Amino acid sequence: MSKIGSGYTRTKFGCYYTYLAMSSVFSLPPLLFVTFMDMYGIPYTLLGTLVLVNFFTQLSVDLIFTFFTKYFNVHKTIKLMPLLTTVGLAIYAAVPMLFPEYAYAGLLCGTVIFSVAAGLSEVLLSPLIASIPSDNPDREMSMLHSLYAYGVLAVVLISTAFLKVFGGENWMYLTFFFAALPIGSAILFSTSKLPKVNISSSKGSATSGRKTVLTFCVFCIFFGSAAENTMTNWMSGYMENALGISKAVGDIFGMAAFAVLLGICRTLHAKYGGNISNILLIGMTGAIACYIVAGLSTNVYISAFACIFTGVCTSMLWPGTLILMEEKLPAAGVTAYALMASGGDLGGAIAPQLLGIVVDTVKDSTLAAGLSEKLSMTTEQIGMRAGMIFATVFPIIGVALLLYGKKIFRNKNTFMED
Repeated sequence: MSKIGSGYTRTKFGCYYTYLAMSSVFSLPPLLFVTFMDMYGIPYTLLGTLVLVNFFTQLSVDLIFTFFTKYFNVHKTIKLMPLLTTVGLAIYAAVPMLFPEYAYAGLLCGTVIFSVAAGLSEVLLSPLIASIPSDNPDREMSMLHSLYAYGVLAVVLISTAFLKVFGGENWMYLTFFFAALPIGSAILFSTSKLPKVNISSSKGSATSGRKTVLTFCVFCIFFGSAAENTMTNWMSGYMENALGISKAVGDIFGMAAFAVLLGICRTLHAKYGGNISNILLIGMTGAIACYIVAGLSTNVYISAFACIFTGVCTSMLWPGTLILMEEKLPAAGVTAYALMASGGDLGGAIAPQLLGIVVDTVKDSTLAAGLSEKLSMTTEQIGMRAGMIFATVFPIIGVALLLYGKKIFRNKNTFMED
């Protein structure tokens, strides 16, 4: 008989539904980037800044929980979290609709609010699901994170269909729809039995060995998040503006396919997974190849496939590092999860922003102007391809870090098995 306690089924469903409902916070804005450029004249750098604000707000929440966890009522915070998502997305849509001259200010304000909720979800949902008695906690963690990918798929399909039928000028009504979904999460958590969530580690979290392992995992999740989020935030614009693929086709066969592969790989790991350190190393290496091919290939289909296949390579980089931490740091507690979320959010904040800066810098350079004539590409296409090549730096460092970890932490009781 399963160890899942009676009364926790609704709680687990609430965690799963919340990951689905809140996936719009990460996946909807990039789908609207081109619309924002056309309607409000917002440049790439400022669009990248929205991503930066998103992740740095989450990072701030992560750090607050890291150092001040004991001052929070975890159960009340979990119940409040989905409503913040609703408020943030509503402001995100309402201000540009009511005050188009202040569109960017509205997008920025809404981003801050729903990013607070996103930060809370990363800090609290993983330890909440880990606190529910289970025969296979690794499976539950992988399943939780796989649902994020399926949520992204749903957002892409719904958004693409809506924008195709009703036009980009009506994007705010689409956003209001996604703003309503987290209300269901608030209802589920308010009517569920919530397990006691461990606040801080009870097994010597202050020891040197545990600090070393946790620090290593934080760096791993930083570069893993950078490798994944760079592609998820820029794939839509890259396929449309660099590869010349229509937005509808690019979103459905690009971002949607990426999300499907991300979800399938996480689901398969939930059922058959093991050897997580090797999976992380293979994923980082594959991400390097995908970014290089996407940026250099002159064949549109090969470049598009490389973008999509990045979903396979990066699928386990975030949840896999959490699993690694759980294996080597038993009873890690909310503080450790918050610190891990900080590393992941920092990577997700810095990488897409840097790519946006690279794109704007390269496309406005004399070098791009010269290459434009020789390669029969626009300077924007050259800038975006240069950004993809630049993005390889994150998985490259990730590979070096994992190899260094295998060399240094040989003792399986201290870190990972070879």
